[in-house]
Amino acid sequence: MGAGKSTYASQLGQEYRAPVLNLDDWMVTLFSPDRPMENAIEWYIERKERCIEQIWKVTSEIISSGNDVILELGLIQQASRQKFFDKVEFARYMMRIYVLDAPREIRRMRVQRRNREQGTTYSMAVPDHVFEMASNLWEPVEQLECNGYEVKYISTV
Repeated sequence: MGAGKSTYASQLGQEYRAPVLNLDDWMVTLFSPDRPMENAIEWYIERKERCIEQIWKVTSEIISSGNDVILELGLIQQASRQKFFDKVEFARYMMRIYVLDAPREIRRMRVQRRNREQGTTYSMAVPDHVFEMASNLWEPVEQLECNGYEVKYISTV
């Protein structure tokens, strides 16, 4: 959170003239009004998986029509990335991976500012405890998991 993924994805969308499919946008539109006060993590994970499946279907349609697509899925753990990479490999699609990161304190300040300002990349309020939890779950992208793909590491400091 706060690494600049949504901003960077938007820039890529403009550069490549490609649609951007952002997981947070889908989650907010489809599920945010129904989010429970308790057991939100289990609730979120189930819906996140469903959204990614639907995003994958739309992505496949876009690619089949001869166009590129930019995905901003925030796959913060290696297992979820590998599951998605397997889909890409099975479909024989080309993929470029962009890894964005910034120090935790900078990301925290960005998220807090985004919460206050609610600008163009704002999709939902992110409380401090959620930011910390997500940051603690982050597993850095290892080169081995990206074998066969072009990888670009982007510092957003």
